[in-house]
Amino acid sequence: MLDPEQKHRLRKTFALVERQSHVAALVFYQRLFELNPMLRPLFKTDIELQAAKLMEMLSTALSLLEKPEELTETLEELGARHVAYGVKTEHYDTVGEALLAMLSSVLGKDFNADARKAWTELYLLIASTMLRGAARVSH
Repeated sequence: MLDPEQKHRLRKTFALVERQSHVAALVFYQRLFELNPMLRPLFKTDIELQAAKLMEMLSTALSLLEKPEELTETLEELGARHVAYGVKTEHYDTVGEALLAMLSSVLGKDFNADARKAWTELYLLIASTMLRGAARVSH
């Protein structure tokens, strides 16, 4: 689990990302589709709307770090919904790679080794929890 210093670092760097949320989200999706063009058809809604949803989800996850039960419930429900969108287990690694690439691009020097470690830990938590929710629907 994330320690208090990592949580602080996540919130601090996300505040910088939020200032450029529109650009950040578009950078994320551009990188995602570069990594795996086969993912593009999974996004049925306007990419601008999808970009806003991405930033909202990250904000929600960060706001719930102090409420682990609520965070788990939210992420498991999100994972369950993503099954219906066609998201597969192997897609989570690609999303994580695109997220870290976006953070590096947007944050520049502020995305140092400690920030990368904190974001990697957060994404692993998000992905594993969403996958648990997805597994419940799949069975």
